[in-house]
Amino acid sequence: MSTIPLIPFVLASEGGFGLNLNLFDTNIINLAIVIAALVWFLPKVLGGILEARRATILSDLQDAEQRLQQTSAELAVAKQNLADAQKKAERIRSDAKDRADALRLESERRTVDEMARLKQGAVSDLDSEASRVSEQLRREAARRAIDRALASLPGKLDADAQARFIDQSINSLGQA
Repeated sequence: MSTIPLIPFVLASEGGFGLNLNLFDTNIINLAIVIAALVWFLPKVLGGILEARRATILSDLQDAEQRLQQTSAELAVAKQNLADAQKKAERIRSDAKDRADALRLESERRTVDEMARLKQGAVSDLDSEASRVSEQLRREAARRAIDRALASLPGKLDADAQARFIDQSINSLGQA
């Protein structure tokens, strides 16, 4: 068995590995044209596609940043509105408490006034009733005293003295 040395410039004779230097046979010209076209057009086509993709990504990022800023601003406004609403609710709660306290105090004051008025009316009614009863008792006592005096007088006084005494008693009753 004979071995054929592998020399780069030697052609293989029996289907082994070798180098074919025939330009038309190996399509090196076609490959060079395709490679040159790829080198010439590929940066333009791929560059355009990559540039469009880059622009889209940058646009999306800028849009996302704008939405983030807008959302952050809206969040700040919402937080401010919430704080304002909480302050307003606290003010309303405080006003309602103050109003309830004022109404309670007013109600208590009216109750005390009404109780004082009722007490004053009761005292006035009691005083007038006491005066009426006292006056009635005085009249009754005076009437009884007069009746007893008149009953005892006829035996003690003569007719003239009795008439003078009756006239004097009538005059004193008329003046009182």
